[in-house]
Amino acid sequence: MNVRIEPSWGEALKDEFEKPYFRELASFLHAEKQKGVVIYPKGGDIFNAFKYTPVDSVKVVIIGQDPYHGAGQAHGLSFSVPDGVTPPPSLKNIFKEIETDLGVKMSGKGNLEKWCRQGVLLLNASLTVRAGQPSSHSHIGWEYFTDAVIKYLSDNKEGIVFLLWGSYARGKKALIDTSRHHVLEAAHPSPLARGAFFGCRHFSKTNGILLSEGKEPIDWVL
Repeated sequence: MNVRIEPSWGEALKDEFEKPYFRELASFLHAEKQKGVVIYPKGGDIFNAFKYTPVDSVKVVIIGQDPYHGAGQAHGLSFSVPDGVTPPPSLKNIFKEIETDLGVKMSGKGNLEKWCRQGVLLLNASLTVRAGQPSSHSHIGWEYFTDAVIKYLSDNKEGIVFLLWGSYARGKKALIDTSRHHVLEAAHPSPLARGAFFGCRHFSKTNGILLSEGKEPIDWVL
């Protein structure tokens, strides 16, 4: 597997890359490709969350479940889509909540790299998926890797705001030391949650917490 990762993350996670599960994971993905299975995102984008947001810049973590499984949508950042791609329904609902919460107007562009460059780690629990098959790579070993990421941040950083949307993300709360960090929980932004996400005000709440920690707030407007 071609692991393109920012140097600080390479150092933080070097032990994980050497563990048997990671080698098995890499072998599995290689075998999938050898069989002609289409995997998203493309290889060079799998670790994008770690390329744009170095360890020491992480202020906020938004945990997703797995990448989008439609053609051209996934590019290694949870909930985000590349330039020129129509935002999927969950992302549209995130934008609606931002507009209501902050009294702003979003452009409708779905590329969230701007957030990453301000310290928002957009982390999917699984970093790959088969085309057209949601959660198809959810039990191949990625959860060990991404759980290690969450645990590393919890143990080695202070005052990070973790946004846990939906039952799957909420299940990661046990990995977080809530005496050192902040956890905000809400329903998933998917339309399947029937609007339960709306009104969580996580974006203004996050910025309030960051200001109380003496950190720059996030400019959520795209």
